[in-house]
Amino acid sequence: MKTVIYLCGFYSLIFAVFHMGFWKMFKWAEELKKLDIVNKAVMEVLNIQIIFIFLFISTICFVFPNELRSTKMGHIVLLGCSLFWLIRIVNQFIFFEINVGTYVLTAIFVIGVVIFALPVFRSCGG
Repeated sequence: MKTVIYLCGFYSLIFAVFHMGFWKMFKWAEELKKLDIVNKAVMEVLNIQIIFIFLFISTICFVFPNELRSTKMGHIVLLGCSLFWLIRIVNQFIFFEINVGTYVLTAIFVIGVVIFALPVFRSCGG
């Protein structure tokens, strides 16, 4: 299960890097100018904060895999991350246009739900 936890760290790291590309990918230099200053700031600050969270979770997975696998606190962290991705799936269908990309992203998010929950359920004998 240590390998799965390392995979969780890599998964989170990939999402941090992905979010770092939002400014260029979504042309935020031009697109966010269309928003008022508060909404522009909220978009950028929330993205910076989620990058931090992804990097933080990634670091925890790489530095403390044994603790995540074998302690109640570790299980709570892993289940919290799994729940994060489950909520992200729900939000995908609420806030985004449903198309092929929606299903591709949903499949990627399901991977997050599974890999973060797997070490907890395996350690509980389930």
